[in-house]
Amino acid sequence: MVVALILTWQAQAQDTKAQYPKMAPLDQYLMERNAEIALARSAGPKSISRDADILVLGPHGYETAMKGQNGFVCMVQRSWAAPFDDPEFWNPKAVAPICFNPAGARSYLRLLIKQTDLVLAGRSKAQVAETMSAAVRKKELPGMEPGAMGYMLSKQTYNDRDGHWHPHLMFFAPLTDPIAWGASRGSPILGFKDDPNRLTVFLIPVRNWSDGTADLDGN
Repeated sequence: MVVALILTWQAQAQDTKAQYPKMAPLDQYLMERNAEIALARSAGPKSISRDADILVLGPHGYETAMKGQNGFVCMVQRSWAAPFDDPEFWNPKAVAPICFNPAGARSYLRLLIKQTDLVLAGRSKAQVAETMSAAVRKKELPGMEPGAMGYMLSKQTYNDRDGHWHPHLMFFAPLTDPIAWGASRGSPILGFKDDPNRLTVFLIPVRNWSDGTADLDGN
């Protein structure tokens, strides 16, 4: 599965880069409010998402649509949550529902909110990367807390390259070599560096979607 994913990325990267050279009009990234709430909740198991804070994206950034009580935060990431070198960074069709645990909400989510605010302020990709890097360097944004992670178990996650990829968990760590976690070809763990934000993200595929059904295309 991992090898197939890497080959797909390589085969489609050039075409995708040509499709999304800049940000589309903002309304293409916005969703109907109730639909976005439901999509955000689909990221995690009901035992978590039903009591989580729910964020939705508005014209001026993410806002709290529903207040929870368990410290988790569920939301729908847009394309600019991807690495800065991802050819789908501006893809308005890309959606990535995620439920952050409390450590992830206190650390990674704050970076994502800042990055979203910069995008909505009209900054270019290069300007966003430069500003984020400076903010992290100056400690204006937090480092990753131990145990920071997110559930990405929604069947509706989508981008052009991967379609509806496998359910998985994401772990956020201070910048390190993914190989230190064994994240490589042939491994059940994927990983990539986010240099501007000084962190490394690890993806671990799991067997079931948030509704409990099996990922029939997984291993």
